Order: sequence, then C-alpha cells, then structure tokens
Amino acid sequence: MCGVLASEPSNAGTAGAFSLQSRDWDKRQFAQCGLKEMFVPILESGEVLGNVSQKASHETGLSTQTLVVMGGGDVQIGTAGLGANCIGDAVVLGGSFWQQEINIDAQATLSKEMRLRVNPHVLRGISQAEGITFFSGLVMRWFRDTLGGGRSYAELEAMAELVPVGSYGIMPIFSDAMNYGAWYHASPSFIGLGLDPQKYNIASMFRALQENACIVSAINLEHIKAFSGVTPKSLIFASGASQGKLWPQILSDVTGLHVKVPCVKEATALGVAMAAGIGAGIYQSYEEAGFNLVKIEKIYEPNLQNTQIYKQIKEKWVKIYAKQLELVKSGLTTPMWSAPGI
Repeated sequence: MCGVLASEPSNAGTAGAFSLQSRDWDKRQFAQCGLKEMFVPILESGEVLGNVSQKASHETGLSTQTLVVMGGGDVQIGTAGLGANCIGDAVVLGGSFWQQEINIDAQATLSKEMRLRVNPHVLRGISQAEGITFFSGLVMRWFRDTLGGGRSYAELEAMAELVPVGSYGIMPIFSDAMNYGAWYHASPSFIGLGLDPQKYNIASMFRALQENACIVSAINLEHIKAFSGVTPKSLIFASGASQGKLWPQILSDVTGLHVKVPCVKEATALGVAMAAGIGAGIYQSYEEAGFNLVKIEKIYEPNLQNTQIYKQIKEKWVKIYAKQLELVKSGLTTPMWSAPGI
C-alpha cells in the first residue's frame, strides 16, 4: 500500500525469534539457522508507515493522502478493541477458535511447561498469556448444518435453554485444553449418549457443545493463572459466540466470573479502527480509544451452584479426554488435529 515493509511486536512476536522485553528481534536464533538478513523494521501498532503510493492509488482509487497505519495481530488488537488495556484484564474471543487472553507484565518469562503461548500485546509494556480452544465455532457450525434440521443458532439455543445443567452427562470430545509442547487432539466424538429421546437429542447435544467450549476455556484460564499468578476478576466475551443469550451465561457459570459482553462484538475490526484513529491523530493511545469507544451491553453474573456442578463435570471430562487421547496414541483413532511433526 505504501511501499514500506515492516512489522510490529504482536505479529513479529510469533516468529520464535523475538524479545518480549525489548519488543524487537532476537537475531541470535535466526543466525543459528543461517538466516541473517530476514529482519524488517519494527514499528508499534498505530504508528504511520507512510501514505498510499501512486501505484496503490491507481489500483485501488484511494487518495495518495490516505495514511497507511501499522495494525496488529488479530487477537492482540482484538483485545485492545475490547478496551482490555491493563495488566490482569482477561478476554475470551469466541470465534471459529476460542482464544483466552490475560494481560501480563512484559517482563514475565515464558511458560516452561509449554502449555501456553506468550505474545506481545499491541500496548507497550504488556504481554499476553494465551490459551486456544480449537474449532469451537466451527464445530458448532458443523452441528447446525449437519444435525440442526435447518434451525438457526438462536432456535437451537432456545431449545438448549430447556436442558438442565450438565446436558444429561453428554461429554463432547473435540478440542483439548492447550498443550503447546504436545499439541494434538482426540478423535471427534460424543461420549455418554443414551437412547432416551427425551434426554439425548439435538437440544441436549447442542447445550453440551456450549458447555464444553466453556469448560475447555476455563481449563486454559486456570493454566494461565498458574503460570502468571494473575487472577482475573471478570471476563470480556466477544466475537460470534457472544451474540447468544445462553452461551455467555454458561461461560459465567463455568468460570465463576462475571462476563461482560460489549456492544461491538467484532473486537478485532474495532481494534484496527482504533489503530487507524491513533495513526490519524484522533486518539493518542489505545487506552483513550477504548475509553471512548468500548461500551458494555450486558453483564452476566455466575450461578455459583451451577459453578460447583460444572467443576465436577470438568474433572470427569479431563479423565475421559485422556482416555480418548490414548486411542489416538495407539493408532486406533485419528486426531481431530495435530501439530506438524507430532
């Protein structure tokens, strides 16, 4: 767009050769691989790279007076788009994948257990401990399109609201909790189905999927807490899943935390708009942009009785999932996904 090749910390930080503390390249690891000339300048998110070039202007119709501003990684800039700009802030982005993010001090060390990722935030001085729940939104789309009988998500959720907590013991086996050092999943399945059609049906399976996404997210958040020592007081829940009425309540019940749902749920798009606003001088910082733009639509309070029920379900699910992973290890089933080289 402007002829400048550059990057910024939240994207460059995923390259495996970047310093969380200095927010710049750690060239030693590149040099060990014989890659010495692959470094682009690092700007901060919201900084101006330049103006739209003549060539790009001709191809797009954009004015050459249009600024080109540095953006950020999808999750990190999405977190800024939720106004989560302080250490200890926690968000769950419930899209095709669910990502759990807690802001931590940039001086924090990496996770030696390799369960989590630690990436730079788009804000200076802050990193993010990240857990990922695989395919939560995509699994729900598969379920709707395959078994939903033409019903919308809203119709399926209305049916699921009539199902009791725990979904009659149905245990979905899709994403495991994040384990970056041995990253693979069991074969997709439902465990615990029965033959009573009043209990084991589309509604109860749909609710079980919603509960399971929240349970796996809660496990990831627990791992982040154990690693960072940061205990979030609430969660901000955004992206597609937050548009439901039942799913945010289940997330609140499972985690035992207040869950805040913003008016603008496409947080990454709003974060990018904030970056543009900073580059254009409309806002001085993400903090200022967040204060002015982010509004909370609804806050869900946890039902602590349900929280205790979900705690027992979570413990049982962890044991069942471990058995399902053994089937993958023995070659009897195929993993839903596995990292390259595993």
